[in-house]
Amino acid sequence: MKKLCILTALIMYFFLPAFGADESDIDININSLYAANKIDEAFNLILSIPQEERTSHQWLILGNIMQDMGKNGDAEFMYDHALNADPKNYKAGYNLANLYLANGRPNMAIDKYKAVLKTKNDFAYAYYNMGCAYIKIGELRKAKNAFLDAIYFKPTEPDFYYNLAYVYKMLNKQKDAQLYLDNYNKLIEEK
Repeated sequence: MKKLCILTALIMYFFLPAFGADESDIDININSLYAANKIDEAFNLILSIPQEERTSHQWLILGNIMQDMGKNGDAEFMYDHALNADPKNYKAGYNLANLYLANGRPNMAIDKYKAVLKTKNDFAYAYYNMGCAYIKIGELRKAKNAFLDAIYFKPTEPDFYYNLAYVYKMLNKQKDAQLYLDNYNKLIEEK
């Protein structure tokens, strides 16, 4: 039992800072429930907190739950509240941008990805998804630049190379397209 307590204390010491130094016990509980896929319990715990007292992170979790339930309008509402509570909550901005992109609003998605990148400029997936949004509106050169930025920040993600190869192909730059397709294939083989 003593070993278990020591092990638990060590885990708490090393991993709690990852949640954030100012995170409350209730947020730790919410995160634990959500991570353990106890969605209803996490949802009900957050709903027990008055709206005006909810943190940005709590609104984010509510948005994720709503989106998982297919309630995209409610998810958008929750992500907006998360951003109102903390405009630098890049996760809420990113999830909202992804929601816009999935719902056929690529211009709104691009604007939100740009806002996310002002807060976290090394977020490769925001660049990648912004590139996908640029493809949807036919802005291939901007898509190319976004994919190049994504690769710069995360050079081990095969999908980044594949989409960049596609963009180069659409821009009639076959050599560049083949180069990035070869990089994609190499990364796929290494996995």
